[in-house]
Amino acid sequence: MVATSTLNNKNSVCISELIQQSFQHAALTDFDYWDYVVPEPNFNETVFEERTCQSLVRMLESCLSKSKQTKLHCSKVLIPEKLTRRIAQDILRLSSTEPCGLRGCVIHVNLETGNICKRLDKIVYDPTVVPTFELTLVFKQDSGSWPSFRDFFPKACFAGGSKRTLILSPGFRLIKKKLYSLIGTVVEEC
Repeated sequence: MVATSTLNNKNSVCISELIQQSFQHAALTDFDYWDYVVPEPNFNETVFEERTCQSLVRMLESCLSKSKQTKLHCSKVLIPEKLTRRIAQDILRLSSTEPCGLRGCVIHVNLETGNICKRLDKIVYDPTVVPTFELTLVFKQDSGSWPSFRDFFPKACFAGGSKRTLILSPGFRLIKKKLYSLIGTVVEEC
């Protein structure tokens, strides 16, 4: 084929049709190529991650429930909606870069009330695995909420010692400490 600058109308339509077909064919070929190259999302992996997240949420809520009477000395702990789920998702994200993942994690759970940080519990996700990193989770007490009606009166006015309600803030701190690192102790905070 020889290209010249003197094309008649019929030839230019024919050439433009060929060019258009070529682009459509190239686009279709590229699309087919990427269909084979780009992996489809793994449904089983998504389901597994969701189950792991739910399991972690249950562990965190169980930790708070056990600490309610023993360490917090209160009858109720009010947790903001989806707080434990957000924490579990952050824990999964921080553990994704570790050699053993979440299985190599130890979580130290604390509560910050004012200037005091109270240790509540320690969660070991998989006790059969040697920990490769530690996470320190710090819940915060909601200081902006209204005080309880009971807080205005002496404790002698009410029967039954610990009827206090603890309200947690939607904010929290999560600190990661790698235990085995060539450059020494690495601390990440989110």
